[in-house]
Amino acid sequence: MSSNSCRLYLITPPVIDNPFQWLPIWEQALDGGDIACVQIRLKGLDDDALCRAVDVLRPPAQRRGIAVLLNDRPDLAFETGCDGVHIGQTDGSYEAARKALGDGIVGMTCHNSRHLAMEAGEKGADYVAFGAFYPTDTKETEFKAEPEILEWWSPLFTVPSVAIGGITVDNCQPIIRAGADFLAVSGGVWNHPEGPAAAVKAFEKRMNEG
Repeated sequence: MSSNSCRLYLITPPVIDNPFQWLPIWEQALDGGDIACVQIRLKGLDDDALCRAVDVLRPPAQRRGIAVLLNDRPDLAFETGCDGVHIGQTDGSYEAARKALGDGIVGMTCHNSRHLAMEAGEKGADYVAFGAFYPTDTKETEFKAEPEILEWWSPLFTVPSVAIGGITVDNCQPIIRAGADFLAVSGGVWNHPEGPAAAVKAFEKRMNEG
């Protein structure tokens, strides 16, 4: 565990052809440094394939004390033993996710909207996610967030904030200083030139620097 005020929220690559064969890379990343939680985000899979992937990727993370969230699917998150779910503004309601997961973690995308973030917090979301802060190839982005929204949120609200979108070791410092509680990173880890474990370690160093 780490006493960092900002921690890493690791998102899987958008496509994993064979989760079992990819497992060693996953475990190397998990052992690279401090990770608060992981999100399994694999679009385009049918339910059976998604559940099989979760069954491979979830246990190594949970054994290390890392919370495992599933993207968009509160029903399958509960069925597969995940710790929670992340839902977008068009991917179902908070109420439905909470009903499916009970006390599990429910995080919500809030783009660059103060209104959506306050609304999510009032409903009981466990975190609000702002972004995209930088251009990203991981997913199409319609919204651009600035560090100022984190500077506004952090002193006023107790609900943690997650910063997402194109975050790398080289550009994360302004977001950390703005008050993000978590950095949600995908390509910035998996595409790092020295490998994912080195990326996780480098992110932890940046967070310690503040």
